[in-house]
Formats: sequence, C-alpha cells, structure tokens
Amino acid sequence: MKTLKPMKPIKSVPSSKSKQQEQHKKSAPSVITAITDYLQRDDTLPLPQLRRLGLIYSSYRFILSLFSMLMVYITARSSDGSSLPSFLQQTALSFYVLLSLILLGLFYVVTKHLRRQLAFGLVVDVIILSLLLYTAGAPDLQLTMLYMVVVAASFMLLHSSQALIITLLAIIFVIYQQFFYAIANSMSLANLGDALLMSASFLAVGGLSWSISQRLVQLEKVAASHAKEVERLNVINQEVITQMVNGVIVIDSKHVVLANLAAHQLLSIPNPSPLVITEAVDTSQMLKNTPSETAKKASHYNDNQPVSHFQQQLRAQHLQLLEACLSVEAGQSRTFIYELPAVANASVVGKLRVEIIPLKDDSKLIILEDLRREQANAQQLKLASLGQLTASIAHEIRNPLAAISQASQLLIEDIEESQTADNDTSTNDKMAGNHELYKMIFTQTKRVNRIIEDVLKLSRQQIANQQMIVLADWMPTFLDNYFQGHDVFLRSHTQPTISFDTHQLEQILINLINNGLRHSSYANPHAIVEIEIYCADNDVIIDVLDDGTGVSDVDLTHLFNPFFTTDKAGTGLGLYLSQAFCEANHARLLYIPEHKKTCFRLIAPAIQHDVDESTDESTDESI
Repeated sequence: MKTLKPMKPIKSVPSSKSKQQEQHKKSAPSVITAITDYLQRDDTLPLPQLRRLGLIYSSYRFILSLFSMLMVYITARSSDGSSLPSFLQQTALSFYVLLSLILLGLFYVVTKHLRRQLAFGLVVDVIILSLLLYTAGAPDLQLTMLYMVVVAASFMLLHSSQALIITLLAIIFVIYQQFFYAIANSMSLANLGDALLMSASFLAVGGLSWSISQRLVQLEKVAASHAKEVERLNVINQEVITQMVNGVIVIDSKHVVLANLAAHQLLSIPNPSPLVITEAVDTSQMLKNTPSETAKKASHYNDNQPVSHFQQQLRAQHLQLLEACLSVEAGQSRTFIYELPAVANASVVGKLRVEIIPLKDDSKLIILEDLRREQANAQQLKLASLGQLTASIAHEIRNPLAAISQASQLLIEDIEESQTADNDTSTNDKMAGNHELYKMIFTQTKRVNRIIEDVLKLSRQQIANQQMIVLADWMPTFLDNYFQGHDVFLRSHTQPTISFDTHQLEQILINLINNGLRHSSYANPHAIVEIEIYCADNDVIIDVLDDGTGVSDVDLTHLFNPFFTTDKAGTGLGLYLSQAFCEANHARLLYIPEHKKTCFRLIAPAIQHDVDESTDESTDESI
C-alpha cells in the first residue's frame, strides 16, 4: 500500500499592496528622520554677529511698534473720530510698544541666552501681528509683509527647527483667526483662500531665508577662516623675522619702518622693551588666539615698540650706514661691507655685509649679515689646508730634527765626560766653546719642535665642539688645574653662560695668562694677572689684564699675525692660534689699547646671563 505523505504547509505570499504599505511605513519615518537630521545640521551665525543682528532686529521691533501706535492715533484724529481703534487694537499696540522696549533693553544688557531672547521676541511678534490681523478682519498686505519679515528673521537668527516652529505658529494663527472670522460672519469663506495663500508664502519665504542664511553663514566662516589664516601667517612672519640671524631693516623714504631683534644686536642698539622676546617665546599661544585678539596684540606691540627709538640710535651711532642706505636711488640694489665703529667695549661683531634690496613701494629692505660665519668657514678652510700641508711634511721634518737633537745631546754628554777626565786647560776651553754651540743646537731644535707641535695642534682642530659653559663654575676649576700657585685673580660681576669648545677655550686662556705672567714679570718683580668677567649688551666679556709694558703702536698691526713675536723665547703662534680658536667659536679676541693696563679682551655671545646692577656684587678669587 502506498502511504500518503503529509503535505507541507503553503506559505502565504504577500500581495503587492501589502508590500507597498510596508514600504510606506518604513519610508515615512526615514523621510522624517532625514528632514530632522538635515535641519539639525544647519549652521548658525557666530555670537558676535548674532548679537549685532539681534540688536538691529530689536531696534526695528521697537520702531515698528511705536510707528504703528502713532499711525493709529493719527488716522483716528484725521477722520474726526469716525474710525476709532478698538480696545483690543489699543491694548495690543500698547503692550507691543512696552514689551519691545523691554526686550531691546534686556538684549542690550544681558549677553547670555541670546537665541532664547530672540525666540521669545519673535513669538511675541507673531501673536501681536495675529491680533492686529484679527482686528483688521481681512488679510492685509502690510501685515502680510510684516509676517514675512518675522519669518525671514527667525530663519536667519535661530536654528531651523525653532524657526520652523515659529513659522508653523504664524500659519496656525492666520488660518485659525480667518476661519473663526468667517464663522462669525455667517460662514463667508471668501477670505480663507487668501489666508491659505498667505500661509504658503510664509513657507516659501522661510525656505528662501533659510537657504540664504546658510550661504551667509558659510561665507562668514570662509571669511573668518581666511582672516584667521592671514593673522596666523602674519604672526609666523613676525616670528620668522624676529628669530632671523640676519638683521632686517625696512626704510621708507627717510624713516625706519621695521627693525628686528637681530638688527638691534648686530648694531649694539639696546632694545627699549623686552616685548619682542616675550612675544617671540609665546608664539604658540598667539597662534591659538582669534584674529581679533591677535590684532589687539599687534596694535599693542606697535604702540609699545616704536621704531623712532631705533632710528634715533641708528642716526647717533651709525650715521655713515644710514646715509649710505639713503643714498641708494629707488629701484637700485647695492652690497657693501660696513665696519662697526671701534669702541672700548667693542661688540663681538666686527664687520657686517649690508645688502640693500629695493621694494615695490619705493622703500628699501636692508639685510645685515654677520661676517663671523664667513670668517669661521674661512678659518676652517685654512685649518684644513694647513693640516694637509703639515701632515705631509711633519714626518719628514721631525725625523731629521729628532736625529739632530739626539746627536747634540750625545755630543754634550761626550764633552761633559771629557772635561771631567782631562785636566788640560787648553783642551777644556776648546770643549767649553763646543759645549755652548751644542747647547745652542739643542735649544733651537727644541724650539723648532715646539713650533711644529703648535702648527700640528692648529691643523688637528676639527669643527668646534661647542658646549654650554657656565663661567662662574668653569673658570675657578680651570685656574686651579693650570695656574695653582700663581697670582691670578678672578673677578666675576655676573654669572653668564657661553657656547664654546672647552678645549679651545683652555688653550686661549693658557696662552693669554702665560703671556700676561711673562710680560708682567719683565716689568715688575712680582707677576700678577687679573681676569675680569662681565656682560655688555648681549655679549660676555673676559678681560685678561697684566701690569706689563703693553704693546707698542708699531706692533699693533702685526699683533695677531703668525710667527710674529717680541719675545726671543716665543714662537709667534700663541695669539694667532688663540684668535683662530675664537673665530671658530664665533667669538673675537681684541687688544684694547685704551685700557690703563695691558688688556686682551675675549668677546663671546651670551646665551643667558643674570646681571644684578642694583647690588653690583662681584666675586674675587685668588689662585
């Protein structure tokens, strides 16, 4: 027998109508959600502009209410009492004038919750206009225009959702009061179509106002971002100009327009206020500021940093430079070397390269470049060339020199042994003469070897390994290591920090102090050297003083030349090496003939220093 299989339940196939209904159910909330999301994404005006426009609209409301009140009474008087305003109209207008004045004063005084104040005022506008429309009976063109102003203002000043609520409120009031008026007049619905047309116009005006407000907000944002970017670039440009190593001066006709901090330092013109340094350090905060705050700081900077002080000092101290810059004709460029005036406390900068570049507005851009970097590069090239030369010939020179020195020592020992063994006086006299000659040969070989060592020492120097040196801590240790037992006195008026190669600074001070002790011993029975440390402008000054006879005027021009010496035992390379080391570290070594003592001055740029001018305390230390 065949068994019957149970039949599977037939699934019900949904009809096309049920599918469409489900799609409509799903699409309706999605459309509403999309509309609400779109309205919530609207952009609003920033608070400063919102406050400004809100004040304008509040003033407009007060003027409108006052004008409406006056027009009602003027019309009533001109008609000889035939068309007096109703009690509702008088009450509404009086309340509107009083409330408009209160809202204007409140919006002007209270700066918080601006949109809430505007929303409340716009709702009051809709209610008052609806009451006036009800008293008028039929739709009025003037009241319709006032409604449109309220709707447009709501979309410009408020969020789109709030503006939409106010618009719907106006539509409901207009349609309701017209419908109520039609019922009260025996179901005459002639004016109801006009009310519906007015409501549709409200929606159209609201949509157009909303789109226009969004475009205006976007334009305001773009303009604000561009202004902020311009101010940011302005701050960056000011920071770049301030931190430039080269001095920058802008001269317009005969007046100085701009001078950066490097120009003050290179020309040794004191900066009247530390605002430039403060603003330079706080640039990261300035970049975060709004354009208005940045503009306020810029105006404060311009008010407190007049370039007239710089121009006066430039004319007083560097008149030759100013005249040379002004003598260049408009549109012409020029480059020349300017040597700073020689003064007792000469700056670390000796010569400047001045480049004059014409600008479009007939002004001149003057760039001051410190030649120390070129001198340091030239010094490095000289050291490299000298190193190649000495490396090639040092071995060839020192080998025969060592043989000569050793032979002279052997001959000296041989003569000394012969003199002790031989008693013949004539022979001893001859050997004594030879002994002096051999000692002379040995002494000169030692001198030549010392010259080769100094030259090799100079040639082996690589690029200066500059380190931060606190002189108040480093100098006593240095004197204790190298000059213990000598009368070397240290006087420090400040505690500066310099950037210098420690080994090269040791070599410089050893040469200067040894020269001071040697020449002081020639002039006095007791040799004394003084070291004085102080700050001048942006430089650290180290003076090495002794009581020697000094340097004659004839020898001043050759003082720092290689192999020039006034001491028979000297090699003539000490001052030359010291000056080379200073140039490699962007410093200067000068001889100061104006000082009452023999003074060699080392000038290095100050990294940081703390000068106490009120107490002028100094530390004296004898090594």
